[in-house]
Amino acid sequence: MTTLSLWALNRATLDRQWLLERHDATALEAIEHLAGMQAQAPLAPYVGLWTRLNNFQPAELVNLLEDRQAVRGSLMRATIHLVSSRDFLAFRPLVQPRLDREIYQNITYGRHRLKGLDVNAVLRAGIDRMTESPATAVQLREYLGKLWPDREPAALAHAVRCLLPTIQIPPRGIWNKGGNPTMTTADLWLNSPITTKPSAEALVLRYLTAYGPATIADAQTWSGLTHLSEIFDHLDLRTYTTPNSTRPLYDLPDIPLPPEDIEPPTRFLPEYDNLLLSHADRSRFTPTPTSLPVPKGTILHNGYTKALWTQSKSKSQTTLQITPTTNLTRQAWQSIESEVHQHR
Repeated sequence: MTTLSLWALNRATLDRQWLLERHDATALEAIEHLAGMQAQAPLAPYVGLWTRLNNFQPAELVNLLEDRQAVRGSLMRATIHLVSSRDFLAFRPLVQPRLDREIYQNITYGRHRLKGLDVNAVLRAGIDRMTESPATAVQLREYLGKLWPDREPAALAHAVRCLLPTIQIPPRGIWNKGGNPTMTTADLWLNSPITTKPSAEALVLRYLTAYGPATIADAQTWSGLTHLSEIFDHLDLRTYTTPNSTRPLYDLPDIPLPPEDIEPPTRFLPEYDNLLLSHADRSRFTPTPTSLPVPKGTILHNGYTKALWTQSKSKSQTTLQITPTTNLTRQAWQSIESEVHQHR
């Protein structure tokens, strides 16, 4: 097996993530290439697309959401993701085991709270309520709580959110708008029920296309699934190794790696960007690989996390606050300032 340095691995994944150069692609093409974008923070995908695409405008994503070509719903790691509508229908049954665990093993909403409960009856009631109109979590709790007064309404509503293919509909996730998360189901919103379970191999290949080279543990971290080793064993993949790990890195055999000495541009990432959440070993991007990103934006300089950013608005101005997480050179500051002013 070829040995990759962490430097080479960093550049390879940046290339897959469209962070070595901005691409001339549509927002929908980018969302599908990335196999979805973390959207726990509703407006985070706008920043994620701006930093990866030439000439991206928020209206493009707004139109995708309002025209139902893209949706926001519970997917990988049981978190909210922005995906194309066709990918939601394909991915949701594959990641359902992770959502099942979110219900039955959840300390806050699951375990003894569901013991003896006819969960299928709860789901049918949830469908009935959302068929009337899309519902917020509070509305679901009120509706289900009346039907099962001896149960915790929050646990009932959480079961509906995770066990049904629920989608958060606009105006949630719409630029310059807001509102409480309001849910409906895929078949109601997209007029296309989820009826088949596609190949898990396809999911792994999509992951490697956007996040590889990667280990099996990396793919499991991204998806929230377990026992993926048997899936990898069935695929025709190239393998690499790194000096600091005995775990093989897998990759598609036909994707070339960029030059190891290429100099990546400075890039702003949104809160919880999947780049920083989708590997069990995060050392390819951060000097503290065991830590999770805080709920702030992240700045990559020379391919590694070097600072955090937040933005605040008033009636008269927008303020961008940058907080270094390590000592920054004058050149690094100049690069960050250039990225801000060139593409704002």
